[in-house]
Amino acid sequence: MQKNKINRREMLGSIAALGATATLGLRNSEAAVLNMATPPLTQAEMTAVDTAMGKKGKYVEAENTYTVPLPRNDLKVTVKGESVPISFGFGGWVSVKKTMDGKSAVLMSDTVLLEEEVNPLISAAHANGLEISAIHNHFFYEQPRIFYMHLHGMGTVADLAKRYAATIKSNKLFPANQPTAAAPPRTAKEIFDLPALDKIVGKTGAVNGATYKYTIGRDDQRIMAMGAEMTANIGLNSWASFAGSADAAHIAGDMAMLEAEVNPVIKALRQNNLEVVAVHNHMLGESPRIIFLHYYGRGAATHLANGFRAALNELGKKHGMMHG
Repeated sequence: MQKNKINRREMLGSIAALGATATLGLRNSEAAVLNMATPPLTQAEMTAVDTAMGKKGKYVEAENTYTVPLPRNDLKVTVKGESVPISFGFGGWVSVKKTMDGKSAVLMSDTVLLEEEVNPLISAAHANGLEISAIHNHFFYEQPRIFYMHLHGMGTVADLAKRYAATIKSNKLFPANQPTAAAPPRTAKEIFDLPALDKIVGKTGAVNGATYKYTIGRDDQRIMAMGAEMTANIGLNSWASFAGSADAAHIAGDMAMLEAEVNPVIKALRQNNLEVVAVHNHMLGESPRIIFLHYYGRGAATHLANGFRAALNELGKKHGMMHG
């Protein structure tokens, strides 16, 4: 256990050193690290995750990342007094991938918790050698009140899976403790004009029951944390989820931003009458630093999609910082 913690500190130091020398030009050894590809997970490693969690996950080969979704189907959530599906933004996840050198693996997770569940899960995570990287809201107006806690750890894939499963075993998060999700009366394909939304956003979303969701990575950046590359399926993404109806939709989402992009994104969202509900970190020790912003809105789905697109347009631009 202690060995993993020491390795993590060493990894953070190495990545910080890379960031500090970026503007001066990378040395050959550092450039070699950044040119490495993430090693793939083996079938045995993925099976170890499935066995520990009691649930099969999904492997994204392009990122060599394995993810198990953790929806809170036990909850009935309203936003502004209206019932919204759990898939709108009340599902957590746990993902694992290898470090660039292949000597270890990294686990990251976002957990959906009631207020009274937060501190017991903190204690359980620490007891199992995992770390907390963030605790915060993602919404306004929701009932019951929901908090999101991000966890991470390093070790072998099988060991991480066992430690994570032990951490959430007594919580509703654990798949065996979850009821089966009821099928919605209508799916997002029947509710929304998906081609119209896709045209506005410039991407193709995914239908998940009554919601339609876009998930967009930061392919313009290489973000490193704990010796692993942070990609869309391990939590480095901007997203937008649609629920409700075409004319009276809810939108909720997240923007993954460099520091200089934060206020331009806020301005774009507010100009499109979308509400900013949180600005915070999700990770620790990543380089370059990423700030996450959560937003919410009501209105015609196409109008809300335009607001999301306007915010996306600010990502990747060269923005100056007000403080110099």
